[in-house]
Amino acid sequence: MDDIRTVVISGATKGIGAACALHLDRLGFRVFAGYRSEADAERLRARASSGLTPVKLDVTDGATIAQTAEIVSAATGEAGLWGVVNNAAIVVAGPLEVLPIEEIRHQFEVNVMGALRLTQVLIPLLRQGGGGGRIVNISSVNGRLCTPYSGPYSASKFALEALSDALRFELRRWAIEVSIVEPGAIRTPLWDASRKRALRIARSIAPESKQLYRRVFDRLNDVKSPARALAPERVAHVVAQALIARRPRTRYQVGWDARVGVLIARLLPGRLIDLLLAARRR
Repeated sequence: MDDIRTVVISGATKGIGAACALHLDRLGFRVFAGYRSEADAERLRARASSGLTPVKLDVTDGATIAQTAEIVSAATGEAGLWGVVNNAAIVVAGPLEVLPIEEIRHQFEVNVMGALRLTQVLIPLLRQGGGGGRIVNISSVNGRLCTPYSGPYSASKFALEALSDALRFELRRWAIEVSIVEPGAIRTPLWDASRKRALRIARSIAPESKQLYRRVFDRLNDVKSPARALAPERVAHVVAQALIARRPRTRYQVGWDARVGVLIARLLPGRLIDLLLAARRR
């Protein structure tokens, strides 16, 4: 890179976010890496160059978002910001009939409203750089194809895709590009966090409701990263492409399962997709 470009990444201390932060740091970007845990921030700092700066950032907390914008603005001055990578996400899984509404609401607060809040605050800094900035939203194959008992997570990613499409059109006049990255199965701590959240939610559900979906909750108890899952660095390389390419694509799939999933969603009728998913669950 001929000049230093600045990028803000949410959820940047683990999994895909950490891989993106470290890869972009190695490429010469100035990285502001969002963290919630001081210990995680220190571990990330130890693996990076002086060009990476951890910043306290909780996408559900407007105060930390505003503080991040102030830090970035002071550091970049008139040059402004080059990129925003919205990566922070959680997974709420389970049967929609019995999931507590507050858990589903929190799913949207993090994955959708959090991404939008951060983006809204940072757009002026992207515009300040004279145009040509980038927004990269980390979605999922589940943002194109909903699988059973992933309803809240899939719905949040479907929503993120819609917001991304709207932003891409609305920001064209300032040459700010918006890309969506749709990974398939990736080896990240999100799998373990999803299992722990499912166990916690299951304890709050009435026994008679839980009995209706006993097999489902048994499966959620055993959630783990699939053997076929890719390393998060694969996603990081794609994110870098979206940030660097002269004309970035609107959507990038990562992994064969993501490409197949998107193809199924695009070409097959809903009833046939239902049959395929039902067969896979047997």
